[in-house]
Amino acid sequence: MAEDNPTDQISRIEARLEELAAVAEQCRKIILVSKAAIAAGAAMLLVTMLGLFGSSAAVALGSIGAMLGGIVALGSNVSTLQQTMDAIGTAEVLRSDLISGIELRVVGDRPMKLV
Repeated sequence: MAEDNPTDQISRIEARLEELAAVAEQCRKIILVSKAAIAAGAAMLLVTMLGLFGSSAAVALGSIGAMLGGIVALGSNVSTLQQTMDAIGTAEVLRSDLISGIELRVVGDRPMKLV
């Protein structure tokens, strides 16, 4: 089988980099929402424990659930983000190696003729 053209390989790597960047952005959004859920759950638990708006077991359990869900989502997405960033770094190194392997020709600095 014939070897792929380096420009085709670079194009595939750049498409993969775009996909990985989208995954990383999604992870960042979920991390932000997870932190908000943890903060909201902690605030609601504190309010419930102080009895400011009455004490309800459902609200206390809901706030604990929000905190635990936020912690789980945060941990999962932090590790996914780290793996994605590692994959982006590897792909960028491969792309750089492919680009440096291409014999580029130098274009002269002559001014263009105006027509």
